[in-house]
Amino acid sequence: MLFDFSVAETGQDVFLIQDSGALETRHRWFVDSSYGRLTDVMVAAPPQLEIGPCSSPPVQTLAQALTSNFQTASRQHSELLRALRDQGVRCAQLPSSQKLPDLSFTRDASLMTPWGLLALRPCGGHRRKEPMHVVRHARGWGIPYLGAIESGRIEGGDVCLLRPGVVAIGWSGERTDKEGALALARLFEIRGWKAILTHFDPYFTHLDTLFAMAGRGRAVACIEALDPSFIGQVEALGIKLLPVTPYEAQRLGTSLLSLGDRRVLSCADNRRVNGELERLGYRVTTVELDQFTSSGGGVHCLTLPLARMPG
Repeated sequence: MLFDFSVAETGQDVFLIQDSGALETRHRWFVDSSYGRLTDVMVAAPPQLEIGPCSSPPVQTLAQALTSNFQTASRQHSELLRALRDQGVRCAQLPSSQKLPDLSFTRDASLMTPWGLLALRPCGGHRRKEPMHVVRHARGWGIPYLGAIESGRIEGGDVCLLRPGVVAIGWSGERTDKEGALALARLFEIRGWKAILTHFDPYFTHLDTLFAMAGRGRAVACIEALDPSFIGQVEALGIKLLPVTPYEAQRLGTSLLSLGDRRVLSCADNRRVNGELERLGYRVTTVELDQFTSSGGGVHCLTLPLARMPG
């Protein structure tokens, strides 16, 4: 099943939001934060799973002569979908393609904004074909299309909507470069948002391997590997940080997905951070995803939010 909803249904779904006593009707395809209650997400089952030397986790996996197991990866991905559905999240599944072997990391190719789906510019090779594959199917589901980033390189794992009106964009020069980060920043800024840009060591694949929102006013962060200026700007927004060690970050300790309402979906191996979040009052649902984390991607990388209730 490619949808948890009918195509006819997608064009009609709206929700009501109340602001200063006034009710506003808004189409449900809308994301203005990384922590509003998640209602819809885009996923893609892996057509295959090969460990490539694209970032530090898979490089270490290869160095240890470990290999991936496609059957196990498929089962783990199915368990991810089951966990999402159990939490009331509808899953829109992209058709797999052998020509797009990394499509299951749906976070990279596009970004849902408050104004529609935006095609990004992943780093080279076959990944450059992913955005239009995503857009073609998303438009068929009735999802509004905003446009495409046309300069530099920019991947969705380097983008975090800190709160309505403020976006964080990371760049290492390896996957996302400065030109792509600035292009995305301009798109948000001309619509009245503030963009916070930060550079990090390319040893870490994406910003989401160092930083992620767990809920309103709470993030997990590898403080030691992030620019102090970025940390200062985040904390100035009233966001409290749960520290993650470089060792944990290297093993995708920050690659978690906020479901909203103090709920988080996280990798089962992320035990200490999961425990700390529970101590802080979050309900943490875990899934086994070692076949994907050894390939460089966790829960956050495998999911692209399509709709959240306003944060």
